[in-house]
Amino acid sequence: MSFEHQQSVYVIAEAGVNHNGQRDLAMQLIDAAASAGADAVKFQTFQADRLASATAPKASYQTQTTPANESQHAMLKKLELPFEWHAPLQQHAKKQGITFLSTPFDMSSLAFLQTLELPMLKVSSGDLSNAPFLWLCARSGLPLVVSTGMATLSEVEQALAVIHHSLHHTSEPQHMQDVWSHWVTQADRRLLTSQVTLLHCTSQYPTPMAEVNLHAMDTLRDAFHLTVGYSDHTQGTVIPIAAVARGARVIEKHLTLDCHMQGPDHLASLEPDEFGQMVKAIRQLEVAMGHGHKVPQASELNTRLAARKQVVAARPIAKGHTFTREDLETARSGQGLPAHDLWQLIGCVAQQDFAAGQAIHI
Repeated sequence: MSFEHQQSVYVIAEAGVNHNGQRDLAMQLIDAAASAGADAVKFQTFQADRLASATAPKASYQTQTTPANESQHAMLKKLELPFEWHAPLQQHAKKQGITFLSTPFDMSSLAFLQTLELPMLKVSSGDLSNAPFLWLCARSGLPLVVSTGMATLSEVEQALAVIHHSLHHTSEPQHMQDVWSHWVTQADRRLLTSQVTLLHCTSQYPTPMAEVNLHAMDTLRDAFHLTVGYSDHTQGTVIPIAAVARGARVIEKHLTLDCHMQGPDHLASLEPDEFGQMVKAIRQLEVAMGHGHKVPQASELNTRLAARKQVVAARPIAKGHTFTREDLETARSGQGLPAHDLWQLIGCVAQQDFAAGQAIHI
């Protein structure tokens, strides 16, 4: 799935781990995402034992929304989406008319997701620098949507070089020099255009407005000539809507049934009604963006006739009089010569009498 030429912005409702380890809640999140008008609902697939060690610390935002004395591993263990839930969730999503997606966070989860015939893979910001895992994600042959939170531009380029290598080789590289050698010597990178979408992102939940740095999305597009989007962790809907106005073709936003639930991501998520309002605003904005050609719109044609000014007589003018600048002015008359013809009338001879304010004809 390529978003480059897609007419509508692709909206992903990030259910993530907001199911809190409850299958019924995961089903309800699918319903909410579909009702809100999202194109896809996305979860996170991981095995806590493979994702984090017992000593791995939590991020600071996680300590504020989950028990402080709980390890990252213990937190993740409660938030696993069991493999056996995926097929029923995917089937339910299909019934609701919405695409089911999930982000893999470990090798076994990646292998499992490849059995579900997903239309794409989402790569988390945390795995942007995980070259071996990223190489295998690209090797799946599925289009990749890659978040770039916490990254420098050079780290994004390295990730793209790894993906590029994977798309052209069946064996993993011996070392990064193999990756860079292929990146430098292969000028044709068109395959990346159809395979990779980059999402600008700030990996803080919620993201302070001063750290959104939305112009960085433009930087990604200009640097790599790839389709770009925005993965949003701010509170509210202003920033994802603004991202669409700046050219985002994909919007990812967390969805929850209740922002006050305990869990790491609920506070930076939208509740269903607000998510629906965001989608509606994005669809309205898409229409408002238009085709880009500066031409009068259909509804303006009548206004154009009423609002544009024409050349009129500034005072009574007799037939045979030679027009001077003082004889002419512009006003709305709905007929006659356009205002820019005033100058060329100076020195011409009036072919009839004109009353003050009457449109000039020649």
